Amino acid sequence: MKIEKLHISYQNETLVNISFDINKSLALVGQSGSGKSLSLKALLGMLPEDMSLDLDVDSPFELSNGKSLAFVPQNPFTALSPLTKIKKQFFASDKKMRELFEKVGLAYELCERFPPELSGGQLQRVIIAMALSSEPKLLLLDEPTTALDPSNRKVIIELLKELQDKMGFKMLFVTHDMKSATDLCEDICVIKNGKVVEYGSLLEVLAQPKEEYTKVLISSNFSNREFRI
Repeated sequence: MKIEKLHISYQNETLVNISFDINKSLALVGQSGSGKSLSLKALLGMLPEDMSLDLDVDSPFELSNGKSLAFVPQNPFTALSPLTKIKKQFFASDKKMRELFEKVGLAYELCERFPPELSGGQLQRVIIAMALSSEPKLLLLDEPTTALDPSNRKVIIELLKELQDKMGFKMLFVTHDMKSATDLCEDICVIKNGKVVEYGSLLEVLAQPKEEYTKVLISSNFSNREFRI
């Protein structure tokens, strides 16, 4: 699918004006305030009302159809109500829930627990299962490994790759974790001040970045915090 134009403005000022392809899996990276989070919100239909969006997409599926898109947030610990059993927050039949829990490697009995009773890795698996309940065509990931320890981070990345191979969805991965991006994504789109500054094969860009901005971002490794330039 091609995002031929994603233009976001506020009071006639352009905040984001980018385009990119999502062939299989794309990492969207940039410094804090670069526009990557706004771009993600635009695709999710979650922009503030005072912002204007001009979106032109060439896709075999309709983005405005809620079932075509699914979202995995950054922090699994805040994504669910801590006072409600997981089963009550999972809007799918028991049969579907059981199938999805099996796909993400969780015991079905965990759906009877409250979120604080699960580990971070288990919770992120639950969130992924929920996201896949509509069998989406595009999975939007907002730094889904940032809140996890290294061992769980690796497990979640491998799980996402396995699920993509089985279910055939595309992925847009907003992240600062370059190791996870390298392990998960084929392509990368680097944005600065709402514009694309570098785009292409992730491994090629990491090996031979053309822009100084990209070189600094790579050297900082995004691993623990956002870096301002």
